[in-house]
Amino acid sequence: MLLADDIDDLARAAARGEPGAVDALLAAVRPEMLRLCARLLPHREDAEEACQDALLALARGIDRFEGRSSFHTWLYRLTANRARSTYRALRRRWVLEAGGVPLPDRADPRRTSVVAGTRLDLLDALDAIRPDLAEVVTLRDVLGLSYHEIAALLDAPEGTVKSRLHLARQLVRQRLADDRT
Repeated sequence: MLLADDIDDLARAAARGEPGAVDALLAAVRPEMLRLCARLLPHREDAEEACQDALLALARGIDRFEGRSSFHTWLYRLTANRARSTYRALRRRWVLEAGGVPLPDRADPRRTSVVAGTRLDLLDALDAIRPDLAEVVTLRDVLGLSYHEIAALLDAPEGTVKSRLHLARQLVRQRLADDRT
């Protein structure tokens, strides 16, 4: 198992285009990416699909890793965005396959665990707010990044991150409260 510093070195090598570095990096980070996707998506198959999308995005976009933040912080952002994109795609696919019948507003507790229902509600709430706000709340409250890490990742002052997070939390709370009534 590689240490964080080793993975950072491997990511820099992959970003420079060194032979074999991308494959080694993908193998090293796949388990962590799958865990991150599973934090957001309630079904293992959906998390695996999001993980595959994130791995593909990583392979295609590693040359854009600039090193302004740690590789893991960059990876968390990429993975969270792919998990949310997968959720939106799955929702659209479900609507098309169901003949235009929208998903129920709330998860059915008889067919969904409480944890899964909570994650679905959260994903719906995140999908209803501006993407920049959804990203900040996902990075902080779901993935546990520090304000400093998020600020470096977004190239924004910590005060801006805190302000966006405050607004995002208000909007998410409001959306979750509206869904319960």
